[in-house]
Order: sequence, then C-alpha cells, then structure tokens
Amino acid sequence: MIGTNAVLGVTAVALGMVLTPGPNMMYLVSRSITQGRRAGAVSLAGVAVGFLVYLGAANLGLSLVFLAVPGLYLAVKAAGAGYLAWLAWKALKPGGLSVFTPQELPPDSPWRLFSMGLLTNLLNPKVAVMYLSLIPQFVDVKAGHVMLQGFALGGVQIAVSLVVNLAVVLAAGAIAVFLGRRPAWLRAQRYLMGTVLGALAVKLATDSAPAAAA
Repeated sequence: MIGTNAVLGVTAVALGMVLTPGPNMMYLVSRSITQGRRAGAVSLAGVAVGFLVYLGAANLGLSLVFLAVPGLYLAVKAAGAGYLAWLAWKALKPGGLSVFTPQELPPDSPWRLFSMGLLTNLLNPKVAVMYLSLIPQFVDVKAGHVMLQGFALGGVQIAVSLVVNLAVVLAAGAIAVFLGRRPAWLRAQRYLMGTVLGALAVKLATDSAPAAAA
C-alpha cells in the first residue's frame, strides 16, 4: 500500500524533526536530568499519546479536505516551510541554546509528568507541521486508501520519534555532561540541526507538486 520511498522519506523527515531542538525534547531532557530516567520515560508516554491524537485528527479530516481543496494544501505547505525556516534560524542564530542546556525544574508526580508530556506535544507547532504539511506529501493518491496510507506513514513517524526520544531520555545525563565540557560540540549540534531544518524548509518552499500528487 505504501512504497519504500515513502517510508524512507517519512523516516528521514521524522529523524530531522525529532533531532531538532524543540519543546518535546527540551522537556524530556530536562525531566530526565533533574528527576531521572523513569520520569523521562513517563513524560515520553504522554508525548506518545499526543502523537496519536494528532495522527487521528489529521487523517480523519485532512486527508479528505486536502483532496477537495488543493489550495488549502498549498497554503498549509507554505506555512510549514515558513515555520521550518524560523526553527532553523533559532538554531543557527548567534547565542542560540543547545537542547542539552536544560533548565532546572522541580520534581513532579508521575501523573503530572505524563500530562505535561501530552500537553507539551499537543501545543508543539512542530508536530502540527509534521502532520499537516510534511507527511501528506508522501501519500500517493493513485495507490488508493489515502487515509490508511496516512495512518501507516504516521505510525512510521511515531516509531522513529519514540525510539530517538527514548534513547535521549536514557542518555540525557551523560550527553549533557559530555557536551557541557565541549562548547564546540554544542555549537556543532546546533548548526547541524539548523541546517537540516533549513534544507527541509527549502524543499517545502520550492516543491510545486499539487495536492493530488502528494
């Protein structure tokens, strides 16, 4: 139903997005460092539920809307390109912070950790961009079952995000100490992620494919 190129494309996009400093990773890293790996894992569970909410909402409604109103698809894609460019600037501008420079946070209960992970993800515009303008580009209308393709590709994105974020949760403390002693590496991490975001923004802005071919 979905081709190998689509799976690889979504995987690459998901990796680029999850490795880019953002609200989800900042929250997970901060909790993992200040409260331990278990707290980070509970927070990640909330983030996962947030992904499922976005996945369901996007595919149950927007898979049909984009086909009926191609102009809306193009508008969302343009907004996505603009947001990615803004994230790239935040990462590359002088004085930008690495994701592994977390803020000190007071301990929270497991329920609050879960709910804050969920809320952080639901309010994360980067996730909205992912489901509204990036993943739909890999759906092949000619292959049929547009909605099922959307769910399948969204599942690929969620799997990639959870694996990477779990690795970050488990290694956050050690990574923070390692990078904290190497300012040049922190800068390299910011520049790499900013470049990935910028490339994605350019791809979105210059892609003239109509919604029916997305």
